[in-house]
Amino acid sequence: QVQLVESGGGLVEPGGSLTLSCVPYGFTLERHAIGWFRQAPGKDREGVSCIRNDGLAINYGNRVKGRFTISRDNAKNTVYLQMNNLKPEDSGVYYCARARYYAGSAWADESGYNLWGQGTQVTVSR
Repeated sequence: QVQLVESGGGLVEPGGSLTLSCVPYGFTLERHAIGWFRQAPGKDREGVSCIRNDGLAINYGNRVKGRFTISRDNAKNTVYLQMNNLKPEDSGVYYCARARYYAGSAWADESGYNLWGQGTQVTVSR
């Protein structure tokens, strides 16, 4: 079965860090751009970051620039999202998604993704 599985979410205090992982099943990541999205309760899902298949092109949402880092290890078939200096407004369900193709500046358009994981919960609170 082709799927993406996220892990690494949890409860962290403001200012803390978490690293999320995205692992595929049924296919390999090396040919695909991968995006991270998040959704807080009552809010629309928003793009967090995207990395091209070769790792040489990366995009970030304005609200996470300078705090989050996306990376990939194609040998380990894994994409990571390192989140530092977390804020309560970073709380939500985080999803990784497989892109149909790397869309450059349109990376946050959800219609460009054809496979989504189930999500992992991130809660930033004291």
